[in-house]
Amino acid sequence: MPTARIFQRVKSSMQSGRANTDRWQLEFEPAEAKRPDPLTGWAGSGDTRDQVRLSFPTAEAAVAYADKQGWAHVLQPAPAATLKLQAYADNFK
Repeated sequence: MPTARIFQRVKSSMQSGRANTDRWQLEFEPAEAKRPDPLTGWAGSGDTRDQVRLSFPTAEAAVAYADKQGWAHVLQPAPAATLKLQAYADNFK
């Protein structure tokens, strides 16, 4: 039985907006370790579930889908939003 990880994506440090950060992602835990390919040297495995990423509007919808499919799941809470208040002059201390 595959184990799914349900989490809410965080904003990337390379983006200024908050697009798609309100959506919940469902990903599978890897079933086998990655190993280097002898020909190319790239890391890979025979586990195709690593390529599956499903998106849901709410955590409840993601959990309901995982339950309907019979997948064990781990729900990771959304990270707490922290705001670092700093004046421009603080950059020169």
